[in-house]
Formats: sequence, structure tokens, C-alpha cells
Amino acid sequence: MSDSRPRQNGPEADPPRLGRPSVDGKTRALVTKFSARSTPIVILILAGTMQAQSPTRAQAPARTKAQPQRFGAFDPERIFMLGDADLDGRLSLDEYKDFLRGSPRMRGAATIEPMFRRLDADRDGFLSLAEYSKSFPRPPVGPPAKTMTTNEKPPATAPTVDVTPDQERFFETKIRPILVTRCGKCHASTAEKVRGGLLLDSREGLRKGGEAGPAIVPGNPDASLLLRAIRYRDEDLQMPPKAKLSDAVVADFETWIRMGAPDPRAGPERAPAGRSPTDLAKGRKFWSFVPPNQSSPPSVRRTDWPRGDIDRFLLAALEARGLAPVADAGRPRRLRRVCFDLIGLPPTPEDLDAFLADDSPDAFAKVVDRLLASPRFGERWGRHWLDVARYAESSGKTNFSYPQAWRYRDWAIASFNADKPYDRFVREQIAGDLLPAENDRQRAEQIIATGFLALGAKAHDSEIRGQFILDLVDEQIEATSRAFLGLTVACARCHDHKMDPIPQRDYYALSGIFRGTRTCSGTLAGVFPNFNASPLIELSAGAKLPTAVPALTPEQRAAMQDRLAALVRERDAIPPGEANRDRLRRTTSMLATLRHRLLIDRPGGSPRAFAMGVQERDLAVDSPLYVRGELDQPGEVVPRGLVRVLCDDSNGSITTGSGRRELADWLASPSNPLTARVIVNRVWLHLFGRGLVSTPDNFGAAGARPSHPELLDTLAVEFMNDGWSIKRLIRRIVLSRGYGLDSAHDPRNFEADPDNALVWRMSKLRLDAEALRDALLFVGGRLATEPPVGSAVARTGEGLAFFIRVDGLDVSDTHRSVYLPVVRDRVLESLTLFDFADPSLVTGERATTTGPAQALYFLNGPLVIRQAEALADRARAAVGDELERIDRAYRIALARGPTPVERDRAQAFLRAFAARAGGADPASSAWSAFCQALLASAEFRYRD
Repeated sequence: MSDSRPRQNGPEADPPRLGRPSVDGKTRALVTKFSARSTPIVILILAGTMQAQSPTRAQAPARTKAQPQRFGAFDPERIFMLGDADLDGRLSLDEYKDFLRGSPRMRGAATIEPMFRRLDADRDGFLSLAEYSKSFPRPPVGPPAKTMTTNEKPPATAPTVDVTPDQERFFETKIRPILVTRCGKCHASTAEKVRGGLLLDSREGLRKGGEAGPAIVPGNPDASLLLRAIRYRDEDLQMPPKAKLSDAVVADFETWIRMGAPDPRAGPERAPAGRSPTDLAKGRKFWSFVPPNQSSPPSVRRTDWPRGDIDRFLLAALEARGLAPVADAGRPRRLRRVCFDLIGLPPTPEDLDAFLADDSPDAFAKVVDRLLASPRFGERWGRHWLDVARYAESSGKTNFSYPQAWRYRDWAIASFNADKPYDRFVREQIAGDLLPAENDRQRAEQIIATGFLALGAKAHDSEIRGQFILDLVDEQIEATSRAFLGLTVACARCHDHKMDPIPQRDYYALSGIFRGTRTCSGTLAGVFPNFNASPLIELSAGAKLPTAVPALTPEQRAAMQDRLAALVRERDAIPPGEANRDRLRRTTSMLATLRHRLLIDRPGGSPRAFAMGVQERDLAVDSPLYVRGELDQPGEVVPRGLVRVLCDDSNGSITTGSGRRELADWLASPSNPLTARVIVNRVWLHLFGRGLVSTPDNFGAAGARPSHPELLDTLAVEFMNDGWSIKRLIRRIVLSRGYGLDSAHDPRNFEADPDNALVWRMSKLRLDAEALRDALLFVGGRLATEPPVGSAVARTGEGLAFFIRVDGLDVSDTHRSVYLPVVRDRVLESLTLFDFADPSLVTGERATTTGPAQALYFLNGPLVIRQAEALADRARAAVGDELERIDRAYRIALARGPTPVERDRAQAFLRAFAARAGGADPASSAWSAFCQALLASAEFRYRD
């Protein structure tokens, strides 16, 4: 009988230990002596042989529950990953010999191999992390810091400062944590002595400044004293005084000040707080924390207008304001609208002819059903979800590549095509590895789904392992709470949430869940400066999943092995010393990359398949509450749990395992008041251009209130009753009369409701970056509809993303845009120009900007010019005269025929341009210019 558990490429071991233990003098001398020669691998050598220098476990005093265990001067998990050159989650004897080769405590292989055999408890020829960790001492730690408490407040009203949701998110995730953790000791109202009279724990204090004047000048970074101080360019003004902030943090402050220094804070910071049951009871009365209830459709005066319950809710709200909807859109416009909304592509002339010829009452419904069944549907709606999942194929910051991220992309697309119930969709992303599976394929897909938790941006170059873990967990809490709950739970990392009834204790209750989880993102330990590598998860061969790299031929494998041996000799010959440090790093990086490529292939078989994702650790762990969110200030240990304001008093605690399974079940439960509301709102947003709640990622007190609360709740309840089916929800909405309204302007309606929150018309929407590019390829007849295997990042492999060649792929690659590589900080031009989502943030709604670079792109962009030429060829290939060809060009590009005036102008343009054009074929040049004008038109770029 085969093992039903998923095969794990990472070892089972204790979670990482946090803290800053002291280093004895002898160890420090050893590290100093070898630092000039060593990469982190040599530090691993020293750490793995220090057991005799430190107290044994038996000598250590007993620990209390409030004292998290910590390792000595080195974190074994981090060091283990540095030695695991092939990322298979275990150390072979060769790997162990390799990184212990230069240890001053070893005397050749005669001493290394016996140590390996002693540590290899299960005699499988490999060391797991648990086995390797036995060579590390675990000294005691000091008493925990004093826990700070205050009284909780109920949900506050929205901030009075005019700050957009994106600006608030930027401040809360990038700026406030630095102000609290790095500046709060000297520049907060709670400080024993406020330095320089400067208070940074409130908006007013920051704007007012201190003895030297205002700290910031909104919109002008160079004139802001705060930025001058943190840049460290002036010897007389350097803050924080002990250590300069990272370049990435300084860049965040520059960006923040340049955007006007938006600051949602209304008062000074308060100390961490615990919340009383009475306060939670009050908090549960907030509209989004109350479970949704289905309402009976309201009565309306125009009883002949609604087609269903959705229309009755919309019309009742309009009539209450004395307003009326505009007329219905024409059939060609409705067809183009629904095609772009459901599959992200325009209709073909043949689609248009078939729809116009169908006079049956359900003609539009048949079109909708065909589009929902199309494989293009998953590519469109899967891309919407990838915005929420902050999908990318690199880590950002130092930017290491994630060559297995594409599997999550394909899983999301397949899930939408299969209409996977949304509650199952949620569970798989949080705890797919813990769910039962019927076969190897399903088990592999569920592991791939957990890539949601592994995809986030990470600072792999962080030299403080404990800080890396805290930041990793914070990013996972932020992504999970915003994506599924529409709440900013991560704002409670350093203090009680300022707007919502989420105490800091609840944040660290969730933190324990993710600290008990091993995040497997990959990245090679030997590639400098990666100090926080992790294993990947090997997928069963029985799943029969494709790999993005072809199998090596015997000749290629032999050549790589020869190269590997040469690199080992080259590394061993490098003299010690600071002057050779960079050379040693380059050689070590090449060694790690080559070893991993050889690992992928099974000699004589298919390549091994890996995935990003998460796995359970051996031991569950509760997190301390870190005062002000600072690593060196752990307080009382908080039991693992959920967000209590969303649970009843008998729920929310976790007693077994990491708690991810319980978290997943709670998120996907019909009793959770937010999950169904949030996804229904996201669907409405993508169909109407505005959500029923206009802040799709924030359903808390700082977010907007719903424009149609009864409609939102009714749709949420019906969605759950329909089996959490996304396709049924979309079908119900697009068959409503409200969806079919024209986009015409009405002065009276506009004056009363300029944002169209009440849906008196259909809003005109600029096509997003992917739909624009796909439409260009589609009308040119060049779009490749078969999905690729992998991506450019996957084919390049592990290592620094700097070496990935992505420039120009948006022009040369004809696959749909969802399959283009997404490298953080290097997003392709055709995507960034048209407001592609920031792949490091949960993005429920993209910004829509208009700038001159967009117009220049349609005038000079190589993709536009190529597709204009292709469209011209398609139009001229039509049988008939010039007028019929003009008609075909319009029908392909705009899904309608030209008006008589447009036809005459097109004919005049073609003749005039050909008369002035040079070259061997002036008519061809004229047709290309005419088609480019069609593609550059507002009608092509918008759907209405």
C-alpha cells in the first residue's frame, strides 16, 4: 500500500527560534578567523561543531510556557538550508562533507563521516533538519518582557484625513511599522524623554516637527528633514543613530513623501491592548461583522423594468432618490461588453453575426453560457485572482527567482474553469496539504494551491533570521486577511488596530498558526546573498505533472558533471582573504545553481516536479506578543487562535497542529460573516467597474459602506446556497437588466450620483493591461490560444532574477498576457503602462490612470504596429471591394460596422495617405496606418 501522505521535500523539525543570544569569545574568534574566506557555508561549518562549547540540554534550567525556546549563536534551520545545495530538504553525505571540508575542527573525511553516521538516526543515508539540529545546543533565555495592556475601543469612524485605500495600505505596511519600531523609543508620546521635541506617533506631530522645524514637506522628499536624516548623507543628522535603515525602507519613505505623505492617523499611538468581552460584543454589531441575511426584493413603481431580484434592488434605490436608469445598450455593445468581462477578448465578426441573427428570448443567455464554458474564462478570472494573491515569480527586494510559481498560476486558472466551489478554493490555498486526496494528481494540486502562502515578497538577504520569520508571517497574515476577509489584520502587528476591534493579541494568535508552518519558497542557499533559503516540495511522479525544463541528454549531464568538478576545484583553490571574497561568492553561486539543475533530472527518466507551498512542522508553536512589534521585546505567549470579533465566544482557540486546517475551515465557513460578502463584491466590481463596497480590500471601519447593503447580503446568501459557485453568480448578474444598461450620460442622474454608485448606467471602463494586449493580438489574428508550460522564469531556473531575460517578451510572445512572466521590480512595459497591479500587494481593484506614455505606446509601440499590419492584412484578404474591407476592419476591431460618415472618412483617408506615401506598396502602408488609428481609438481601448 502506498503512503497516502504528500511527499515532503523539506524535513520535519522544530520551528525557527528567535532572539539574540550571546556568542562566546572562542566562537567569535573562529568566525572572525574564517570570515574572509567563507561564505555562509563556512559559518555553517563552525556552527555544526560547537556542541562542546555550550551547555547541554540537561544543564539548562526548565522553561516556562512564556519562554520561547531559542538556539545558540546560530539558527540550525537557516544553516541547514545553506548546506542543502540541491534544495531537496535533506543533507547527503557528499553535501555534508562539502560544507565541512574547511572546518578547523575536522581532520578530513575520517572525522566527518563518523559524525554524519552518528547524526543519521534513521540510517537512510541523509540528515533531516531534526537530525542535524541535534548538534546544536539550546541554552536558556532570560525572562520575558513585561506585557503592556490598555483598554479596547469599539470600531471607530472612518478617518477624517482624505487618504485613499491604496495610500492607507502603503502607510500601514511600509511607513507606520518603521515609525513605531525604529523611531518610537525616542520620538513617541510614551517615550521617557522625547528627543528634539519631535513626535512621530501622530500625523500632527509629524507635520509639526520638532526643534529643527517640520519633519516632512509633503510632495517634496529633498526638502524633508526626516528623509535627510534617514539617508545618512549628512554627518550631523543621521537617524536612527545606531544603524542606517535599509535602502528599500529609505526608498519607501521617498515614495510616501512624494505622494503627499498620506497619513490616516488621528491621534498618538497607544500601547498594546487586550480586549474585553464587552468590547468584542460591541464590535460584533458593526455591519460587516454581522452574518448576512437574505432580504425579500423591494417593491418598485416600474414593475415592467426588472428582469429579476437584482434589478428590483437596483431600481428601488434609484427610485428612492427620484432617479431612473438609462435605456438598454444595443446588442453589439452588450455582446462586446460580456465577451471582455467573461473571457477578456472581443467577439469575432462571426460571433456578432450569430448573435444578431438569433431572435430567441434566451439569445444572450446562450452567449453567456458559451463564454462561461470557454477555457478563456479561467484565464480572465484567474488573472483577477492573481492580483489578489499578489502573484509574482520572484521575491522582490534582493529579487531571487521563484521558478515554480507558475504552477500556482495554472492552478488558479484551472480552478475557475472547473468552477471549483469557492469555499473549497479557499481551503486548498490555506491548508491544501492537510486535506484528504483521492489520488496523486489531486494531492499534488492541493499542495500547489498552498503556494498562495509562499508567493509573497521576501527579503532573502536578511541576516537576522528571527526578523525574517516575523516579516514572513506578517506578510502571510496580511495576504490572508485582505484576500479572504477584506480586513487589515496586519495593522495590529505593533499595536491594537486603530479602526477595527482587532487587538494585538489576535494578530499574534494568528502568527502562531503561520509560525507552526514551514514555508517552502525555494531559492538556493549557495547563491549570495541568500541567507534565508527554503526547500521546495517534490510532487509525486504519479501526478504526471509537466515540468518547465526539458530532460538533460546524457551528453548534457556529462558536461554539467565535468563543469561541476571543475568548479569544486576552482573554489578549493581560491586563496583566503577579503580580496577574493567576491570571487568565492560567484563560484559558490555557480556551484549551487549547477547542482540544483542536475538534481531536477532523474537519470533515464522524466524530470522531477517541484512546487512552492507550505507544510506542517513537527511541533506546534505559540507566538509571543512582541511589544511594538520588535523582535527583541517578546512578551507573554499568546495561544494560537482566530480573529475573535468574527467568532462566537466558544470558538477561536486551536489545540492541535499549526491550526491552518482550523483557519481554512473558519475562513470558508458559511458562519463567517465576511468571506462570501468579500468575494461577491469582487465579482460585482469586475462586472460593473465599482464594487457594492467601493473598498474591496477593506470591509472594516475605515472602508466604505455598501451602496446596496440588502443586495450584497442577498447575493452572498444565494452564492453560498448555490454551492459557492462563481460561474452561477456571474451568470445571475450579467443576465440582469442593470448589467445590460447603456453607458449614456444623463445630467440629472450624474448630478445626484456622479460615481454611478446606484448603477443608473453602465460605467465605461478602460480595458486593463492584459485585455488590451490580448485584444491587439486577437484582432491581428496572432494570439496563441494554447497555454504554455511554465514561463521564462521557470526555464531560467533558480538564482537571482537579474539574469532572467524578460525584456521584449510582451512583443515577441504571442500567448495570453496571463502567461507572461511577472518579475517583481521588472514588470513588462505593456503591463506597467496600463496600471498592472503591484505584485507585492493584495490588489482587489487596480488604479486607472491616463497619461501621455499610453498614447505614445499606441503611436510607436512595436506590438501595436505589428498588429495593425496584421489587421490590415486580414481586412484586405476579405472578398469584395474597398468598402467591404473597411467594414470588415471595423467589425474585427470594434465589433460593429462603420457608420456612413465613418465609411466615407476611412475611404478618403486611405486614398490621401496612399497618394503621399512612398515605398513599393503605398496602399499597404495606408491600410496599416488606418488600422493603427482604429486600434488607438478610445472605442478600442474602452468597453462600455
